[in-house]
Parts: sequence; C-alpha cells; structure tokens
Amino acid sequence: MPKDTIYTAKQTDAAGRIDYTPQEDAVWRDLVAQQQPGVDRLASRLFLNGQKRLNLPSDRVPQCVEISKTLLELTGWQVAPVPALIGFERFFRMLSEKTFPAASFIRSREDFDYIEEPDIFHEIYGHTPLLTDPRFAEFSQTIGDIGLRCEKSDFSWLIRLYWFTIEFGLIREGSDVKALGSGLASSPGELAHSVHDPSVIRKPFDVIDILRTPYRIDINQPIYFVLDDVSQLMDASNRDLLGDIKQARTLGLHEPVYPPKEKK
Repeated sequence: MPKDTIYTAKQTDAAGRIDYTPQEDAVWRDLVAQQQPGVDRLASRLFLNGQKRLNLPSDRVPQCVEISKTLLELTGWQVAPVPALIGFERFFRMLSEKTFPAASFIRSREDFDYIEEPDIFHEIYGHTPLLTDPRFAEFSQTIGDIGLRCEKSDFSWLIRLYWFTIEFGLIREGSDVKALGSGLASSPGELAHSVHDPSVIRKPFDVIDILRTPYRIDINQPIYFVLDDVSQLMDASNRDLLGDIKQARTLGLHEPVYPPKEKK
C-alpha cells in the first residue's frame, strides 16, 4: 500500500450511505463491464456463487449498508467504509470483529486499469463475494484474531498468508486452475496472467512456504499458491499460526523472484 494517496475518503450520511456522483457510478459500471466476462471464464465457482448471493448492482457504486444486510444474514459479517489507508492494527481488529474495511472512494478514469491503493471497486467487487462463504469468512476472522496477538514485527509475515490466499489465491477445480483471490477478480490484467501465463510459478498451498514468500504490490505476481480444496484454509485456521510465524522467521524469507523496485 502506498504511503500517500491523491484520493480523499468519502463521508457517509446519517443512514450510512455515500452520495456518489453520476461520473463515479459510470466508472463502477464500466469497471464491471470490463471485468465480468473474464471473471465468468476464469474465476472459481466459489467466487461466482458469492456474486450470485450478493447480486451487486452493475450500474452504480453499491452502498456498504446494502451489502452488510446480506452478509449479516449469511455469515454475520458487515462492511464499513474507511479511508484509503489504514494500518495493520486497525485492519486486523476489524477482521477479528467480522467487519471488512472498504475504502470509500472509487478510482478516477486516469487510474481505470490499475490503482495501487485499494478502492471500493476492489473492496466490494473483489472481496465481498468471498465473505458470503462461511469458510472464507472464518479464515478472514482468524487472520484478524492472530493479528491482534502478533507483535508488530510479525505483521508483515502474517499478511503474506492473507495476500497469497484471500487476495491472490488460486484453486483447483477438476483439471483446471481457477482464480480465487479478490485481487485477481478485480484486476483486468492479472486475472488471466495468474491462470494462463506460462511464466508463472504455481505452487501447492503450504503455510510455511507462504509466510516465507516475499511479494510486490505493484506488479503481476510471479508466484501463486494453489489450493486443492477450501478445507485447507480451515486446516490453516486451526494451526498454531504464531508458531508458524516464528518458524518462518527462523528459516528466513525466500529470495525474491521478481526484480527490485526502481527508485523514483
């Protein structure tokens, strides 16, 4: 996540709603129109089933209060608008309380195809379908619970488990590999890259391996981890993740397989 942003958080009214402009609604509409055909082809059944449960509007920015009503009925979760940038501590606390933090702004036309910080399209279109599934909801809450028990120095280790599953995970469906993560579902370029690009390294799901794998947020990932079944996330939730982090730290990070970020 960048240290600063050109975007300003939008404020809710007394009913918890945000007044998005017609131009902002049009950006949402065009993002959905661009992304949905690829999602229909390449996303996992789990993600697509979540989309059906939510039935998000395609012609306007959804309201968090609308989504929360459905999520509360399905998994006990809700969505709360937040500024673009929140710290790990607040992020983990919200997850532990079954509240997903959603940036309240939507990207500009200039950032239509890529925005480094998460906006409401990524948060709502990408994340909330998974939160309709009790298993993903439980795993997300576990990440939050462990985050509250971590030392601050462990945050960057723990977040890799979230990054390579909820954000950029893949899953097997029969003989196919499908996109699962929210960052893939909301990215026009990385969705196909993750599933089809022959240069990509697709590794079996392994908690210690994931915790030791560095990543960059500003490029298509060179490495993805592939779940064989969602039950692996449940198994991960029941592990001693604090002990796993300690073991991963002792072993150290893997050498990055991506180039270093150029200094501006």
